[in-house]
Formats: sequence, C-alpha cells, structure tokens
Amino acid sequence: MTSEIADRFMQTLQQIEASGDVEPLVEMFAEDAEATNIAMVEPLKGKDGVRRFWQKYLSVFDRIHSDFTHVTADSNTAVMEWRSQGTLSNGEDVHYRGVSIIEIDNGLVQAFRTYYDSVVFLPTGAKQAQR
Repeated sequence: MTSEIADRFMQTLQQIEASGDVEPLVEMFAEDAEATNIAMVEPLKGKDGVRRFWQKYLSVFDRIHSDFTHVTADSNTAVMEWRSQGTLSNGEDVHYRGVSIIEIDNGLVQAFRTYYDSVVFLPTGAKQAQR
C-alpha cells in the first residue's frame, strides 16, 4: 500500500507543478500532518500548514518539473530520490536534486521531509563562493 501511495504522491506532485493547484496534493495528507524541508527550523503542521508549504514551494519557481529516479518503500515509509529542473521566479535556470521522505498512516501522508542541494537558491554571487 505504501508504494501505491508513493506512486500517487509522485504523480500528484508532478501534476501540481504543471497546474499550480496544490489542493490535489494537500488532499493526500492527514489532518494533523507535518511538512518540512532542509531550510525550515520547524515543520508546518495541519492541512493549512501543508497547503502553505506547497504554495511556498511553487512560488519560488516560474516553472518546475521533478523526475523521480529511485523509490523505496516499506510498510509505512517511502523514500524518493529526485531531480528537478525549471526556472526560478527571478528568471534564472535551476537544476537540483534531493531526497524526500513520506510517512504513511491509514492511507494518508502523516509526515513529509525533503532534503536537497540548497546552494541553487542562493543569490548568484553567493553560489560562486560556495562552489
């Protein structure tokens, strides 16, 4: 069951990246779910928090598309490795990769955590100093 939910999660993420409408993905989360990424100190909680998380994600880009390269799942956790490419809202091309983890409970996403190469989101001059 977890692998089917992971497959649906990946397809739905690609759908919201294309449409800009986060609701299909938000519907996959439990009422008390949490969502976080490497740049956040605390996770966003509940459906409203999850909605804000995905709206913020999309707001960074003019265009973005994620391709999933590896997936593994057990009874309640799925780990998805991905590569994303697109255009930042400032017009700069972006290519980055990372890993996302979803925890499943009763058929819904209970927790989402994602870890990625955050250097691509630094201003151009700062990127040069990091490489």
